[in-house]
Amino acid sequence: MANLAGVVQQLKAERDRAASEVQRLNAALAALSAISTNGAPTRSTARRGRLSAAARARIAAAQKARWAKLKAHGGRTVKAKVVSMPRRRTMSAAARRKIAAAQRARWAKVKAAKKSA
Repeated sequence: MANLAGVVQQLKAERDRAASEVQRLNAALAALSAISTNGAPTRSTARRGRLSAAARARIAAAQKARWAKLKAHGGRTVKAKVVSMPRRRTMSAAARRKIAAAQRARWAKVKAAKKSA
């Protein structure tokens, strides 16, 4: 009878191990099925950005304004006014030299501290 109890205990242990293995396989399948054949996440698992209520209101107002503008001109497209972007400010060569010299000094200080340690 003692042998039978041991066998039952072993079978239960094996069943638990097999159940955990099935769980791991299911998790692996779920992870792999979330990826399409080309390696990109499928639409169902891709995270979508959430817009705040204020952002949605701004977008709606802008779209209403576009429609109103279109309807005001009888459905004809209206040429938009071209707005030139301001020129990007560039750093002078002297400013770049000063920054580079300061950075070299910082690295020299770090290396000197490393040597003394």
